[in-house]
Formats: sequence, C-alpha cells, structure tokens
Amino acid sequence: MHRILTPLASAVTYSRWLHMLIPAAACSVWFFISDMYWMLALFAVPVGLVPAMRLQEGLQAQLLLTPSERGQPDASIAVAPAASWAERWRTVLWLEIRLLISAATLMALWLPVTSIELVLSVAGRAPEGLVEGMSPHWWNALLAPLPIVPLLVLVVLGGRLTTAAARRLLGPSPTDRLSVLEELTEELLERNRIARELHDSIGHALTVAVVQAGAARAANDPAFTERALAAIEETGRDALEDLERVLRVLRESGTPVGRRPTLAEAKRLLDSATSSGAKVVTRVSGDLGLVPAPVSREGYRILQESLTNVLRHAGPVPIRVSITVADGRLELEVTNPMSGATGPPGSGSGLRGIRERAALLGGKARMESREGEWRVRVGLPLDGIRWSDALHRSSGR
Repeated sequence: MHRILTPLASAVTYSRWLHMLIPAAACSVWFFISDMYWMLALFAVPVGLVPAMRLQEGLQAQLLLTPSERGQPDASIAVAPAASWAERWRTVLWLEIRLLISAATLMALWLPVTSIELVLSVAGRAPEGLVEGMSPHWWNALLAPLPIVPLLVLVVLGGRLTTAAARRLLGPSPTDRLSVLEELTEELLERNRIARELHDSIGHALTVAVVQAGAARAANDPAFTERALAAIEETGRDALEDLERVLRVLRESGTPVGRRPTLAEAKRLLDSATSSGAKVVTRVSGDLGLVPAPVSREGYRILQESLTNVLRHAGPVPIRVSITVADGRLELEVTNPMSGATGPPGSGSGLRGIRERAALLGGKARMESREGEWRVRVGLPLDGIRWSDALHRSSGR
C-alpha cells in the first residue's frame, strides 16, 4: 500500500500533471475558432521543424518532468536547439504526442466532475455528465470517491508515460552524449591532475621541512640551524603559492591556474634537496629550452616527486640526477643508495603519479632496485604531446 501511495506524495507527480495540461490552454483557444480539431495536429508539423522549438520543449520538459536533473550535464532530456533533421522530426512527433496526452488529460477531468455530480444528487438534483440518468439518492454520496481513484492512477501513470516519451524524443543525441562524456572525462583528468599537483608540491615541502628540522636538531649547530630554517621558509613559501593557485582553480571555474614551474627551474629543487643534507650530483645534457612546455612542466613534477621519495624513504643520502635532451626525447634519471632500514619506496601514490604523468605524455617510467641502489628512469617523447596541450589549457600557460 505504501508503494502505491508514495507517488501521490511526490511533488514531481503534480508538476508532470501540469505539463500534460499546458497544451490544453492552446487547444481551448482553438476550440472557439473552429471545430476542426485535426488542424492542431497539422499545425504542429511546421512548428516542430523550427530548431528552437526543441530547445523550448526541452526546457519545459526538464523543468516539469525531471526537475531533479535540471542543469545537470548528463540530464536525460536535452536543452538545445535541433541540430539535425532527425531531431526536428522527433520534435514534431513529440508535439503530436503532447496533443494526444493533453486531450486524454482533459477527458480525465470529467472524473472529478462526476464525483461532484454524485454529491449534488444527494440534495435531489438529477446527476449529469458520466452519471446522467442515475436517480438522486443519499447513497450516491458513498459512490462519490470512486471516480477519484482512476483519476489518481491516471495522474501517476500519465506523468510517467509522458516523461518516458520526452526522454526518448527529446533526449540527447549520440553527439550530445559524446560531448558530455568528453566534458566529464576532461573534468576527471583535471581533478586527477590537481590531486597530483597537491601531492607533489605539498608532499615535497613537508618532506623537506621534516628532514631539515631533524638534521638541525641532530647537528646542534646554530649556523646550520639558521640555514635549515631558511630552507624550510623558502620551501614552505613555494608550497603555499602552489596551494593558493590550486585552490583558486577549485573556487572559480574557468580561472587559469597560473604559471607552473618547468625544468628550467629545477635548480631550486636540487638546492632544496642539498640544503636538507643530501649530496646531489647533477648532469644536464642538451638544451632544456627545446623541451615543449607540457613535457617540461611534467618533467619538473616527476623530478620533484623522485627527490621527495629519496628524502622521505632514505633520508639525506647522495643523489645522482641526470637530465638528457636528445633524439627527440627527454630522459630523467634519479639514483640513490637504499637505506637498509626502509628498503625500496614500494608502489605508493607518488610512484603511481610518476607513471601516470609519463603515460599521459606517451612516455614510460621504470622504478627498480639494483646493487643496493634505487633508480627512477623516465623517458618522454618531445613530439607526441599535441593533445596533452589541450588537457593543460586550463593552466593558462
């Protein structure tokens, strides 16, 4: 019983009923002009072929038939002008169906009128309409609620059938669905990129701060402590700038995220690792200016995450960094001795982020332990990132 009565307590049931009644207003005006009702169905053909009519009908249907989907990119009823003749003819068919549904809705209004006639017959008035010919009796009042039952059933079922027809005829086309899927995919990629940005930047800053603080406490040297605090301050300031940039993107849709660092600024990463007590030996081969911006930006983040992993898992140990630009590729390699206490870094989110960044640019990343050393090797092509630029266009670079 509860399942039967639940739709009657839903507001959308009655907004759908209103949607079914709206064409009756236009029909009632026509009834005063002519009794040729078929002319309305004929007139709906040229009206439905107007591209803007699909937009108008979609707005009305989404508002009254599926209000919970209003404004949603994946709504089952499209809100857009007709872009093809197939969509125009579907709009015509929808208008014809709306006229039929409205006619049935008007006929259903005789049911509450019948209930009123039965109630009035208690006072001795002869019933009219659907119950014309019945004798006036007091027990007619007991029959008055009966016509309301099929009316309520028609309200619920009519609304559901109308909604199903709207979704079928006014729903998004395959092109619309593909566009929505592309938008959702791009949004997901952007969210994943932001998550990686926060992980790399904030994770690196916190790791450097922890290592610097531990080294300063162990050294018990005022001069070293002063240098450590300066390094922590500089690293923290950079992390705050990155955090503010990402938060600005999350707060304001469409806002460019600002300039992101490239490999040309890798020196500050290496200096940060050096100030943490690690001895960093760097070898750069080739012109970093030849590296396309998307590759250079992702290369910077890969190097940042690699150095962070070293400091986090092995501490201030000697690090060898190799950056090579040659033969249309960028090769990054970070090598460090493994700490016997912690072993290799494993397969955490940082290493997974390195693999994802490399795969996004059509490259490969390898992590391996060999002869007591942990090595991260990443190779990125310089000529396979045209589509990647589109994925990063929101960065305003």
